[in-house]
Formats: sequence, structure tokens, C-alpha cells
Amino acid sequence: MDTKALREKILDLAMRGKLVPQDPNDEPASELLKRIKAEKEELIKQKKIKRDKNETEIFRGDDNLHYEKFADGSLKMIEVPYEVPESWQWVRIRNIANIIAGGTPKTSVPEYYGGSIAWITPAEMGKKQKNMLFENPQRHITDLGLQKSSAQLVSKNSVVYSKRAPIGHINIVPFEYSTNQGCLSFESILVDSNFYYFEIKNVKADIENRASGTTFKEISATAFSDTLVILPPIAEQKRIVAVANELLAIVDKIESEQKDLKNLSTQLKKKVLDIAMQGKLVPQDPNDEPASVLLEKIRAEKQKLFEEGKLKKKDLEEITPVNAEDNAYYGKLPKTWSLTTLGNIGTWISGATPKKARKDYYQNGSIPWLKTGDLNDGYIHEIPDFITELALVETSVKIIPRNTVVIAMYGATIGKLGITTFETTSNQACCACLNVSEVDKNFLFYYLLSYRKQFIDSAFGGAQPNISKEKIVITPFVLPPVREQLRIIGSLTKFESIIHQFVQ
Repeated sequence: MDTKALREKILDLAMRGKLVPQDPNDEPASELLKRIKAEKEELIKQKKIKRDKNETEIFRGDDNLHYEKFADGSLKMIEVPYEVPESWQWVRIRNIANIIAGGTPKTSVPEYYGGSIAWITPAEMGKKQKNMLFENPQRHITDLGLQKSSAQLVSKNSVVYSKRAPIGHINIVPFEYSTNQGCLSFESILVDSNFYYFEIKNVKADIENRASGTTFKEISATAFSDTLVILPPIAEQKRIVAVANELLAIVDKIESEQKDLKNLSTQLKKKVLDIAMQGKLVPQDPNDEPASVLLEKIRAEKQKLFEEGKLKKKDLEEITPVNAEDNAYYGKLPKTWSLTTLGNIGTWISGATPKKARKDYYQNGSIPWLKTGDLNDGYIHEIPDFITELALVETSVKIIPRNTVVIAMYGATIGKLGITTFETTSNQACCACLNVSEVDKNFLFYYLLSYRKQFIDSAFGGAQPNISKEKIVITPFVLPPVREQLRIIGSLTKFESIIHQFVQ
């Protein structure tokens, strides 16, 4: 279930008047707006807020269209995003709230910091977006810091909004606070702050579209105040908040259970994969050709390739599994299985990166060039990068046939896997297994998947840890009979399908 889309749908319904029924006994928004205007006038008289010279009034005309009346008496027809119930009204944010900007006291003056006034920044807000309320502030300024800067004291239960870096972090602050210049505060006037927490989240795209700036986008206090929002009756605002919170709590629970289920499914997959690689997932068939015979066939195939000049003599060398004799895990394999190494079952190659300065190596290239970011732990159907025939001839890149298993060796992608569905090349961070005649590609894929943690744990290096091709070829590999490989693959595929249904 897409819980993000579900949350968005709940808010969308709420802001269209479709989440709770309208009550004809509610005071209509038009009357609420009159009371808000009167309250603002009183606050202006008390010098608690300044008069907004950009104040406008939105109304529906006799032609059923929406118009905006400006301070000079002029009218302009406006488009509203959607129709709302008759008892609602469209307003600008400036009509229903006092918008307060922030500031930063000089950091060079210690006396400005460490006081009792919470001082909120977008960076700290970013850590609190999972919750509606902004609690446990980490930074504070003093009364002196407030007086000596453009920071302002904001009433408790106001909505704080990040105006840049990034735009759109939002919380309700249940105590008096101040902010830096990266935030704006919505100090409500006779409207429900909790409702406008949801409404402002709902119009985030519109706010972002009206932001300006080159290095980074920013929404100014004026542009934020111009945001078109809906005004339902105050009683309905509270009903919407109650129902929305109830539904969103259910979505949170679903999401939590989905995460628990996903974690459980991941653990189950690892366990089943581990059981499969011990020969305990499917029963052995005494009629299967044993793996020891497969190894002989692999040796014979390698010898043939050597004689044809397709392999080097060093590729014929047998590699003994490291610590195989005292490894209890591998000592319990079925009798028809064999313990060998990845190097013994095929030829492992890594790729290269043609010089980026050589445009003729890349421009109009038609040969796919695989990177570790293209590995998706599944079949690879398309990749974005290509090189030219010239690059193939003049550099050390190598052709990787279709239906080849590829593993990532570098950095954060160590152990990522993919199976090619087309002929390709790769960069040096990828390692591919060629000439695998007696090992099913899907079984090799599952084995490498089961071994991923060991590969990651054995990585070495500083800024970008890696595993080498040399480390891969000496890695132990359990080889079942071919027919048992296919039975194991069938069981794993069926199990994954069942798990996928539950997780979805």
C-alpha cells in the first residue's frame, strides 16, 4: 500500500470539503472572515500587528466567478484551484494570519545565545518532519539577542514554515519561540492552526512554484502571504482536523506494520536463502548426476577453451577453498554436492573506463557500458550509457555476453547484482562471470546474494572500500547437481512471489 499517496488523498479530500459533512448550523466562513477583520483592526490599534497594505478581498460574483478586490477599489477576476462548499470561502493567507519573519543575532556575541527563547531553523525543522508538533528545541537565544536582531517572538501554537533550504518544512510550535531568517511563522487570527498546518502542506506545490532565486529557491514573506487557501467555518475546521488526525494515525499504523512486515520478509528471505545454500530447501535425488562430475566437465570445458586460445593458462589453475577443511558450515553439505571456489566454475573479468576526454569513445556510441549503479539485484533490461566501437578496440573494456551474472566491487554498491539481458561492456567496478556451463546463472545469482554480507565485511580501503576480482575468485562456492540447482531456483522463486504478495 502506498501510504504517502494515501496521506495526500486524505488531505486532498479534507481541503475540498469531502472528508466530513457540512453542518448548516455552522457560522459560515463569510461571517468568520468579518470577525477576523474586526480582530485584526483591534490588534492594529493595540500595535500588536501592522496594517497590511496589500490586504485584498475575494468574493464570488453574480456570474458565479471569483473576483479579488484590492485596496484601491479595483477588481480582478481570479481562478480558484477547485470548487468548495457554499459555506466556505477562498482567502489569501494574509487575510487570516499575521506572517512573521525571523532573524539571526550576531553569532560573535555570546550574550545573544543560550537563553530561554527557542530559536528555530530549517535545519532543525528537517529533523522533526515526522511529527506535527515541534518539540524539544535544541537552540535558544536570550532576550538581548531577540532585541538586538530582526528575530521576533511568535505566539505559541503558531505554524512555522521553512522558506528556503528547503521550502516546505512545517510544524506547529506549542510554545513561544523565534526563528532565523530561513523561516516564516503563521500566527493565526481566529482560525485553527492545526487546520492550516494541513492546508499549507496541501498547497506546498503552489508555494514552490512561486518561489524565486538562482542558487536556491526561496519564498518571500509577501509571496507566502499571497498564497490562496480555503476558509471553512471554524467548527468545520475543527471537525476536519479531528477526522484527519484519526485517519492519518491509521495510515501511520499501516506504514509501521508494513515496515515490520518488510523487515520480517527480509529476514525470512535471508534465512531461506541460507537454508537453500546448505542443501536443506529441497530434497536430494540420488539419481541426479553428482556435482563432482560437473566439476570434471567444467575442467574439460576450460581446457578446450584454452586450446582454442580463448583462455590463458593461469585460468586453468585450480583454486582451493580458503579454510574449507575447518569450516563447519560447508562440512555439512549433501553428499551429491561439491565445495569449490567461484574461480573454479567460470572466468571472472572486470571492465574499464575509456578516457572521458576522448569524445570519440562515447559520442554516438552503440555498445552498452554498464556501471554499478545499473545493477538492480535482478535482470537488467536497459542502461543509459554507451561507448563506441573505437573504445572497445583501443581500451581494455571487454564484452559481457547476455545472461551473465555481474557483481559490484566498489563502495556502497559492493555485492549488488544483476543479470544481463543483452551484450554489454562494463566499468572496472563491475566483475562478471563468463564461461559458466554447468552452473545455472540464477543459482549463481542466488549464491552471490546469500554471500553479500561476507563480501561487504571483507571489503578493504579507505574512502571507497572495495573487494577485488582476486578476492572473488577465491571465495568458496557450493555446487549442487544441475537438476537440484533448478529445483532450488524454483522453490526460491515461488517463496519470493508469496512474500511479495504479503509485503505489497
